[in-house]
Amino acid sequence: MDGGGEQQGPPERQPGKNLIKIPSYQEVFGTGASSSSSTPPSYNPPLNSTGAPGASSSSSSSGSFSQSFSFLKSSEFYSPPPPPPQLTSTPRPPQASSSAPVAQSQSKNTILVSHRQRGNPLLKHIRNARWAFADVVPDYVLGQSSCALYLSIRYHLLHPDYLYYRIRELQKNFRLRVILCHIDVEDVVKPLHEITRTALLHDCTLLCGWSLEECGRYLETIKVYENKPADNIREHMDNDYLSRLRHALTSIRHVNKTDVVTLGSSFGSLSQVMNASMEELARCPGIGKTTL
Repeated sequence: MDGGGEQQGPPERQPGKNLIKIPSYQEVFGTGASSSSSTPPSYNPPLNSTGAPGASSSSSSSGSFSQSFSFLKSSEFYSPPPPPPQLTSTPRPPQASSSAPVAQSQSKNTILVSHRQRGNPLLKHIRNARWAFADVVPDYVLGQSSCALYLSIRYHLLHPDYLYYRIRELQKNFRLRVILCHIDVEDVVKPLHEITRTALLHDCTLLCGWSLEECGRYLETIKVYENKPADNIREHMDNDYLSRLRHALTSIRHVNKTDVVTLGSSFGSLSQVMNASMEELARCPGIGKTTL
């Protein structure tokens, strides 16, 4: 290269398949000899009166740079950048509302136990049903309309008015109100009479258990049969006449099923048995003075 001659660019190479042509300085910032003698433009844009970069110089530099390297987008090595993630400001549902159906479904299948029953050994014997502590008024909530109050006779002898105040707290919120009485003393005639009287006056059902296992079984059974019809625990009786006659007459003392068959075959109906005389009844085999 001569000292006074023009500066020549790099020799052009044969473009290959995997080669990218990089533009020279003259191609980016101007062509010709005049551009070589002139001072290259400054990369620092002039500041305006506010101290911020000027808009005119930055826009011209960025425009020439993007035009010079625009051919890269058409090459095989270029891949478009991924789109920026879109930030959606969707309101998140509150945590209480999302957990409310779960808590509600769990409470339907769980015996809710009051915090007053903490330390009660009865809880160890509730094995066939789930239970959990909750802020409830009764001692045990066994369903949507059923509850139970636990009372031992020993505690009743110490606090005779406890059962009355606990029943008054229930008000009319439950249709089935059970008083689960644990008999843990020997002399139970007088205290059990008082508990029975209080239960009847306040429309409560009294269940007596002679052990903690029996009391726990009562709570489990009421919870398990909460949504089942009464036919499952009701006595099954046939609809024929002999079965109903047997059910009516065997409730009488000293009358067994054999005597019912004898009376039914001899007189035919209950009305004729009731209208029969003592001599007619005594002639039936198996019917004697003791039965009559």
